[in-house]
Amino acid sequence: MTAAEDRADRGDAAGAGDPPRGSALEVFTVALRLGLASFGGPIAHLGYFERAYVQRRRWLSADDYAGLVALCQMVPGPASSQVGFLIGLRRAGWTGAFAAWLGFSLPSALLMFAFAWLAPRLAGPIATAVLHGLKLVAVAVVAQAVWSMGRKLCPDLRRTALALVAASLLLVFARPVTQLIALGVGALGGMLLCRDVLGSGAPPKSPVGPRTGLAAGAIFLVLLIGLPLAALAAPRSMLAMAAIFYRAGALVFGGGHVVLPLLRDALVPSGWIGDNSFLSGYGAAQAVPGPLFTFAAYLGATIAPQGSGPGGVALWSAVALVFIFLPGVLVALAALPMWSWVGYHPTARGALAGVNAAVVGVLGAALYNPIWTSAILDARDLAVALIAFMLLERWRAPPILIVVFCVATAVTRALAR
Repeated sequence: MTAAEDRADRGDAAGAGDPPRGSALEVFTVALRLGLASFGGPIAHLGYFERAYVQRRRWLSADDYAGLVALCQMVPGPASSQVGFLIGLRRAGWTGAFAAWLGFSLPSALLMFAFAWLAPRLAGPIATAVLHGLKLVAVAVVAQAVWSMGRKLCPDLRRTALALVAASLLLVFARPVTQLIALGVGALGGMLLCRDVLGSGAPPKSPVGPRTGLAAGAIFLVLLIGLPLAALAAPRSMLAMAAIFYRAGALVFGGGHVVLPLLRDALVPSGWIGDNSFLSGYGAAQAVPGPLFTFAAYLGATIAPQGSGPGGVALWSAVALVFIFLPGVLVALAALPMWSWVGYHPTARGALAGVNAAVVGVLGAALYNPIWTSAILDARDLAVALIAFMLLERWRAPPILIVVFCVATAVTRALAR
């Protein structure tokens, strides 16, 4: 590559203070490359983004990038997808924002949709072993998420206590509404106990103004309240499904893994999907690159009514995918103009710290039930899950390797019987 070609690829212009605005196609191309190669979860995704958008292409400064990351880690939603969306917005306006989300999400969404089509056609002992291996993947991945998030979000006794309270509430009172109560307790506890938690990152340059932020916040609240009310008229419809996925996306603090208990409690007890199918899809989601929220593409296709046809199944999948991402995008747009206040106001900072601690407890409770109880059937399952956990935590093995290891072990055991 010549120097001129390298400058063009990075978006540089000689003598220019800021990189020129680009096109939506340019943003989509870069995001698609990231969507095809970004394994490892949201923290790893942010590392890929920093290299692609800051170091190589210089679409924004390191300080601006750190500010966007700090913002998206403080609000609900998939942080890496939110950061990518806002970078696309800065680079090429609203079409660039959509292109950034689509490019990053499309590869994993298509793979999860394909798995939804394939899973019902799997039969026999080998297929059962594959599905069990995927459940063991879920044990290792969620355990590693609880461990790493706990160290980051519960670094002191106060936040550790809030996490334990949240986990206890969910384990003792296993109801969907308990999750909201646990998050509320975390917020209240944080306001009282965590006001001295320090913020991080400098306020990013906002590509949207206060009016746009207010409009995004209003749409977020209208959908959050209005979708469940509208769904009452058609409780098993696509609209009802959209309300479930929108609410889950609106309540996810701390990363994509937290969506697991929210979606499971909304979909499994009410009969939208079985526990085995749910956990198998979640395990398969660990084998694909990109955001974990594309698990929704699998769920939407799986719960589509029989007789929907290929087009109908694809529509249900697309609706689930869009509505789980939509609240995170809206809340990021709403928070961007007021980020400096949220980041530095002691009460707001404390509430967010408490919510993040409660999220660790929510995920810890989900690790036990249903993940552990449905996947760990004997001592050999426990050994496989522990090895997979150590591979993730100590040796930083890529998730795809964990999938291969767990599935291969389960299949080998099935063949040896």
